Amino acid sequence: MAAVAGTYASGPPVLRAYEAILSWVTTVDHKKIGIMYLVTAGIFGTVGMAFSLVIRTELAETGTIISADTYNQIFTMHGSIMIFLFLIPIAQGFMNYAVPLSIGALDMAFPRINALSFWLFALAGLLIASSFLFDGGSAAAGWTAYTPIASNSEPRIPGLQGNLDPVGVGMDLWLVGVLLLGTGSTVGGVNFIVTILKMRAPGMTMFRMPMFAWATLVTAFLVVLATPVLAAALIMMFADRNGAGGVIFDPNAGGQAILWQNLFWFYSHPAVYIMVLPSMGIVSEVISVFSRKPIFGYRSMVLALLGIGLLGFIVWAHHMFTTGGVFLPFFMAATFLIGVPTGVKMFNWIGTMYKGSIQYSSAMLFAIGFLSLFLIGGITGIFFAAVPVDFALHDTYFVVSHFHYTMSIGSTFGIFAGAYFWFPKMFGRFMNESLGKIHFWTTFIGVNIIFWPQLMLGLDGMPRRINDYAANGGWETLNMISTIGAFISAIGMLIFLFNVVHSMRWGEKTDKNDPWEANTLEWATTSPPPAHNFDEIPYVTSERPLFDKRWADKQPDAGGHGSGGATAPDPAARMKG
Repeated sequence: MAAVAGTYASGPPVLRAYEAILSWVTTVDHKKIGIMYLVTAGIFGTVGMAFSLVIRTELAETGTIISADTYNQIFTMHGSIMIFLFLIPIAQGFMNYAVPLSIGALDMAFPRINALSFWLFALAGLLIASSFLFDGGSAAAGWTAYTPIASNSEPRIPGLQGNLDPVGVGMDLWLVGVLLLGTGSTVGGVNFIVTILKMRAPGMTMFRMPMFAWATLVTAFLVVLATPVLAAALIMMFADRNGAGGVIFDPNAGGQAILWQNLFWFYSHPAVYIMVLPSMGIVSEVISVFSRKPIFGYRSMVLALLGIGLLGFIVWAHHMFTTGGVFLPFFMAATFLIGVPTGVKMFNWIGTMYKGSIQYSSAMLFAIGFLSLFLIGGITGIFFAAVPVDFALHDTYFVVSHFHYTMSIGSTFGIFAGAYFWFPKMFGRFMNESLGKIHFWTTFIGVNIIFWPQLMLGLDGMPRRINDYAANGGWETLNMISTIGAFISAIGMLIFLFNVVHSMRWGEKTDKNDPWEANTLEWATTSPPPAHNFDEIPYVTSERPLFDKRWADKQPDAGGHGSGGATAPDPAARMKG
């Protein structure tokens, strides 16, 4: 931030502030756009977490604090915000910032389209959030916008609408907001694909790319292939509500509700990996750096990423086992199969840490936390592949716990690992490690207190999407424990936000470009980087170009002045402080 502030060091304060704001609003620099993604998604995520605290407070005991309608609205907006406005765009923030640097590119392939993607996201966020203020918003339909509820609106043509209570203009705003969000994501995905395939540094073959770049590439293909399907479904839903009065999805007017579910989940299951894969890439980089080892089984990790991306497209209907409109044997087998590449990645992460010189920085703790939480989510997900188990647990709190462990909390831990890892690169200052460790343990303990009891509640039959339950159901104690965990994890989030704000201004300055002794090219330039990223782009000869350079510098016969030791210098001394 000091470098940014220094750009506007002259002139009246009001003019300096205006110029600084204008430079961010009009920027096409991928680094600034990445930071704007992170800040904007972080704000939305904070709002979404506040909604979750309201939900957990309502469920802590029997009886109601807020009305069922208000609870339904908050429940819907929590899901919409956390998925569409936090998890997906905050991953895009790190992808925007780090990927061009890590592959040695001077910027994204299409800088202006990159800026357009961000502003479409910001506008979409405002539309989705504003839907909450109109006629109950999309609350009656939930974040999945299932028909016939979502397709039922105020009659445009008398006699063609169903008998359900109409969902008003707020639902239209939600549909348009998600459509704009998908449009921005799609053009952004094309931008990432072109950037990675065409703008790599000299010598960087596909199998010398950083794992985070590979994760971004697979994610971008998922976005480009899956999002247009959701966009088509949203347009048809909008036409149902505002055009011919309901002829596509609304069964009350001759449509097919199951068609919406197929189209929605054809996007939304790959969307799980759109949220998770970037965190997997971040974790791969962090574990390698802080284990002081190359990633174990690099090529098998790449193949596992490709396998996850491919299989993600053929398992969408396991969300629809109970509908009666799915060929159960195929989708059951495909769901079991997707556990194979995920297991390969878990094995490789553990193999990377095995006999490594592990440094337990805040970034490393969150990376290890990701492994443990994602493992719980993955194992509980395998249960749902068995059709009889899915029939028993469908729409219970076991489902809620499973997808939070997997794509919500698991992905968020990967994001936190990236925040602590790349913060010195972004701002030239370290985040406070002591606060970072407190943040980790508070959040890790808190989220397990939230979601482990919910597994028990699901096994005991507690349905999701309810705002109250019977006092004699035996669920009150576990719900109270879960609510306590929510507030513990919220304390951890406040610690993180304080750490970010405090460290940006008063954090310990980094006195070198590569404070972690890392492996990839983003650490070869200054911290923070210049607008053009690199003064000189090195020639890449392996997947760890910076390690190669440090090794060469240590060899006397290669012009270095070091001792020729076998390992890179250890930055653990600073972290121990």
